Amino acid sequence: MPTTPSVWVSNSSISDFVNCPRLYFLRNVYKDPKTNHKINIISPSLALGQMVHEVLEALSFLPAEDRFKESLLDKYSTSWEKVSGKLGGFKTHEEEEAIKERGLSMLKRVIDNPGPILNKTIKVRKEDPNYLPRMTLSVEDNIILC
Repeated sequence: MPTTPSVWVSNSSISDFVNCPRLYFLRNVYKDPKTNHKINIISPSLALGQMVHEVLEALSFLPAEDRFKESLLDKYSTSWEKVSGKLGGFKTHEEEEAIKERGLSMLKRVIDNPGPILNKTIKVRKEDPNYLPRMTLSVEDNIILC
């Protein structure tokens, strides 16, 4: 196994590279030298994805029997404050409300059809000696599809 850090790529990052290597660099590699964080210009779609993901990912840290004890919709509304208005890239209040409603609709579908979310979660850690990424694109270059 290579000792250099893995390069994790997604379909969208590969598309960025194909369209423009500089775009790939700015979106996927470059970090602000002061904060060492990636820089993202938020859009309404990104705000929606982040907030729905935040609510659903938090469920994986709870015991399976406790995941729906608190309202996902209430959690979403609380989380939404982080991206409300200009923080989420919204041009108008109407645009924000329409996007927010899409997220509520997504979460209602999860509530109505929880499927595997009701099952126990097993966290896989990269440092686990048995951890092997399923989609290694290149062993030599240590590139993993995520």
